[in-house]
Amino acid sequence: QLQLVESGGGMVQPGGSLRLSCADSKFTLVLEYYAVGWLRQAPGREREGVSSISSSGAVTNYANSVKCRFTIYRDDTRNTVYLTMNSLRPEDTAIYYCAAAPKIPLGGLAGYEYDYWGQGTQVTVSS
Repeated sequence: QLQLVESGGGMVQPGGSLRLSCADSKFTLVLEYYAVGWLRQAPGREREGVSSISSSGAVTNYANSVKCRFTIYRDDTRNTVYLTMNSLRPEDTAIYYCAAAPKIPLGGLAGYEYDYWGQGTQVTVSS
């Protein structure tokens, strides 16, 4: 069973960058067999999918609002999935969660596709 932990959140000015990490804190070395997604929730708003990556890393998916700014990738040697966020905007402010599932046949931008969740990391974009 996975126990996901996110890191890398923080406060950044508009236009800045952050890199979020998602790892299995139990070091079971099985995260590479799971598809992983990043989802976010801002105060007063519904949770929304940001990006996802298949277990092989061959297929990625992005919400329209983050395309060309965010990049998801995985390093299975480190048992970690990353989300690089560039050109950050105030509207990107949210708690970011990583989630995992054996498969994400619907694309991985819906929360119900996932079985395991991390606790979240806060990202604040403000001047």
